[in-house]
Amino acid sequence: MGTESLLVFLLVGLIAGFLAGKLMKGSGFGLIGNLGVGVIGAFLGGWIFSVLGVVAGGIIGSIVTATVGAVILLYLVQIMRK
Repeated sequence: MGTESLLVFLLVGLIAGFLAGKLMKGSGFGLIGNLGVGVIGAFLGGWIFSVLGVVAGGIIGSIVTATVGAVILLYLVQIMRK
């Protein structure tokens, strides 16, 4: 993975983590926390979408995929905390 690809991946993760925090009525987790949630969410969303046979292309598709994964991740964390 080149430097440019890594930066795009991290930017998508940051955006997805921020959006997921807002969608789940959270206040966010700070820069590093949002990045972590978004990156893990990107992997989770990519896996879920591939299992369902959904293909999301482009940068917007990547952000949507990562955000869906991050929202699911945050939901699972909320369930485990209860």
